[in-house]
Amino acid sequence: MTSRFRTYKDLAMGGTMQFFLWLCILPAVGIAVGLFLKSLPVLSEHSVSDLLFSSEWKPIKGKFGFLPFIISTLGVTLTAVVLAFPISLFSSVFLTEYARPYLKKYVFPFLDILAALPSVIYGVWGTLVIVPFISKHIAPYFVDFSAGYTMLAGGIVLGVSIIPLLTSLLMEIFSTVSNDLRIASLALGATRWQTAKKVIFRKTFPGIVAATVLSISRAMGETIAVLMVCGNSPIVPHSLLDACYPLPALICNNYGEMLSMPNYEAALMFAALLLFLVVIIFNLISRLILRKFNS
Repeated sequence: MTSRFRTYKDLAMGGTMQFFLWLCILPAVGIAVGLFLKSLPVLSEHSVSDLLFSSEWKPIKGKFGFLPFIISTLGVTLTAVVLAFPISLFSSVFLTEYARPYLKKYVFPFLDILAALPSVIYGVWGTLVIVPFISKHIAPYFVDFSAGYTMLAGGIVLGVSIIPLLTSLLMEIFSTVSNDLRIASLALGATRWQTAKKVIFRKTFPGIVAATVLSISRAMGETIAVLMVCGNSPIVPHSLLDACYPLPALICNNYGEMLSMPNYEAALMFAALLLFLVVIIFNLISRLILRKFNS
């Protein structure tokens, strides 16, 4: 009787945990379905190719070309990751392989605090410091005039905002490597940098990819900080010194305004769906890369 009771109890706990697993998955499915249903009015009047590859954004005339916003989102995110990744990578290597314990004791909590700062603080800093710096000291070398509200400003602010998160993640990943591997490498005559390059990086490569993709996902969804410095101009940017208009800024700026226009709300819901799908695609690509290297 006791054995049967334990079996039923185990089955009940397994079913309960499976139920909570589905509770974790269903919200994402619900979000995707809800955004798709809300986007149907604009999808019924415009083809997906017209929406994705048209650069004409005139809601009053019913023209919704998302190409400027897609390119702006990818451009700002790529700029941020290019700036943040090497800084985060080498900082995390220094903190895990070179720094003394007392330094890590104080730096690690500081990084956590920076990662938790509201994005509006980064946006204000970007508006007061980065935008004037680009306008006065960088743009004059390449263009006749720039107000500083550019893709470069958005990339810098976004890159700075994800450095604490990416550095913390990489530190955690590097810390999982056994000290025996480090000692063995050093005993064979390798330097600390050679140990990091040949042992630590190779051992933690899947984790590095996963942390980078997580940071990309965070960067793509950032709204306020980028909105404050990117210029918010619905044109296709051709350089880092052009104004841009990422998808999160488009949704934040326009939702709640002029929704009486036909299909305008549906177009904004389609923008949210695009952002959702782009993040999902990036995560799937990272999974495929990890599977290839782990096989």
